[in-house]
Amino acid sequence: MIAETNDDIPQSQGRASCPVLTTERLLLRAPKMADAVQLSKLADNIKVAAMMTGMPHPYTMDDAETFIIRVAEPDRTGCTYVLTQEQTGAVLGCAGLSTDRDNRLLLSFWLGEPHWGHGYATEAAHALVDLAFEAFKAERLHTRCRVSNQASRRVIEKCGFQFTGIGMLSSIAEGQFSAEHFTLGRRVWAGLKGWRQPRIGCLL
Repeated sequence: MIAETNDDIPQSQGRASCPVLTTERLLLRAPKMADAVQLSKLADNIKVAAMMTGMPHPYTMDDAETFIIRVAEPDRTGCTYVLTQEQTGAVLGCAGLSTDRDNRLLLSFWLGEPHWGHGYATEAAHALVDLAFEAFKAERLHTRCRVSNQASRRVIEKCGFQFTGIGMLSSIAEGQFSAEHFTLGRRVWAGLKGWRQPRIGCLL
């Protein structure tokens, strides 16, 4: 069974600001329309879409532009980031924090296939985990991955998440699939503060 909770985020917190984040190699920033070409090329891959719940396949320029417009809506909760190489500006994928109908805070991430296996997902996930507990003042952070997605599971485990159960999710690209669910509590996160802290700044 998956434990259902509704007190992960203080009710008074509302939507936290979404600062630009930089890590050792990455810059995490809000998506912009100029990213649509790179995002559509990276996301138009069934190996990526099959691991996501809300990603269609094929993935077109129209899909990328609709995504960029949607995540910029002023009443949207959470933070959605494009992951880019800090030195080159190349788009690698996306990641973010969002809330579900039970007000649980969820971590999600994906990378284009050419960028798998380089540690980028772990680097971005660490930055977003810190953001969740520091800016959102969350008590718990949740995430999930397809049972067959060993790479995402390794990232999740490196971030300190604990397995809580298995449930079914629906994918636009492939229908229902079995997913593992994980939770990270504030106390455990506080004990893992040896992570490199994300540098928070603004693009000028």
